[in-house]
Amino acid sequence: MATYECSKCGMGVNATCAKCDAPLVDDILKLDGGKEVQISKCPNDHGKIKSPMCCGEDMSCKVA
Repeated sequence: MATYECSKCGMGVNATCAKCDAPLVDDILKLDGGKEVQISKCPNDHGKIKSPMCCGEDMSCKVA
């Protein structure tokens, strides 16, 4: 499951898909130009999200 954590305050967020209730999985989205963005995606192809924000910064999670 994608568990995002704030590096400033330590708050954590677990994410699930609203369509099928499956736990989102960690992944990397490669953009044109080579930049990479950490995302979470539905394992049943219902979509993907960019990391949530907390304390004015993107939260991060460990990508397996």
